[in-house]
Amino acid sequence: MNARLELRPELSLLARLEQSQWWSAQRLARAQSRRLAAVVRHARETVPFYRGRSESALLTRRDIQDAGEALRSRNVPSHHGALYTTRSSGSTGEPVQIAATALVQTYWRALTLRDHLWHRRDLDAKLCSIRPHLEGPLPAEGAVRRGWGAATDALGGAGPMALLALGADVSVQADWLRRHDPEYLLSFPSNLLALAEYGLRLPRLREVRTVGETLPAETRERLRAVWNVPVTDLYSSQEVGVIAIQCPSGSGLYHVQSESLTVEVLDEHGRACAAGEVGRVVVSTLHNFAMPLLRYEIGDYAEVGAPCPCDRGLPTLARIAGRKRNMLVLPNGERRWPMSGFSAYRDIAPIRQYQLVQHDPERIEARFVVDRPVRAHEEQRLGAAIREATGYPFEIEFTYLNSFPRSAGGKFEDFVSMVDN
Repeated sequence: MNARLELRPELSLLARLEQSQWWSAQRLARAQSRRLAAVVRHARETVPFYRGRSESALLTRRDIQDAGEALRSRNVPSHHGALYTTRSSGSTGEPVQIAATALVQTYWRALTLRDHLWHRRDLDAKLCSIRPHLEGPLPAEGAVRRGWGAATDALGGAGPMALLALGADVSVQADWLRRHDPEYLLSFPSNLLALAEYGLRLPRLREVRTVGETLPAETRERLRAVWNVPVTDLYSSQEVGVIAIQCPSGSGLYHVQSESLTVEVLDEHGRACAAGEVGRVVVSTLHNFAMPLLRYEIGDYAEVGAPCPCDRGLPTLARIAGRKRNMLVLPNGERRWPMSGFSAYRDIAPIRQYQLVQHDPERIEARFVVDRPVRAHEEQRLGAAIREATGYPFEIEFTYLNSFPRSAGGKFEDFVSMVDN
């Protein structure tokens, strides 16, 4: 590594992260507690929104929208670097604008590098990325750049990255990918599943990387079966950065990035969930002194994991379950995560893509993109499969579409409940 690269702040931070990942859980918690206390103190002294606010109060997207400038610090430490703003539309249609500093960006890049190092990626290989392009519109034919981005540029990675907008038709994406023949492929899980079901084969592919949406176990297994490569997920958000990275040991657990943020998983009563329990994800950022996000209810649900066999002290999440709006609501008020498996539908009829929308406690609309018209007896079997998977005799309405619209952030949800939460 040359002297110029050694001066990059993300590389210096990465070296420290390579040590702290092996700290004990207790040592990590103590360091995290000290950093959180400093952020809370700064927020109370310099951020109008937090003055007089209870430390136990949760912060919501609506709070961020309503607070506006009152959530910004009046005295950002100069050594944290230049200010910038970013926007997040999320999948719920509640856009927020976040202020941050160069220090926050340094952590994001260092954690991106940690992900690459954990999974031993070849930064001189070709990466194809199909996702929303935040820096502006891409040409219809996509674009190619040297290196995978600002983070990997710090390591001198020279592999090309080909970029294509997520909105391109699946057939266009498939032709584009065949031309580029990548070794790594990055996109949203629902988009990757559509490419897999399209019959796309990529002979040089080494790994599939998923971002942006919840990765269901069934989708992970389908992608792995079709392309015969590892499928690696990353849990992040535009507001807080990298939240958890999938462990390279093969345990299937996600390691919370405790050096950058705290993650609480809370039950419906606000109590901390134990390993194996699913609850709301609440995040506090540890380095954003421009706009501290303290106990931010990010909108996701996750399952708490057990300590990982890899011996890293970083806490774990067993899975990212989804959002509250992705929970099935039964007529008695009970909520559960629906088990609406794609493979079961595909075995019955030529289903290209599906979405289930619960309009009321007794009725579900099944939306399908199909290769040919579905026959009456197939609809009957599809209805039975949905009722079996959801565990209730719902009234099923069938709708057939040419494609599914995505949210402003490019996300797609295969189950959405419109029942009043």
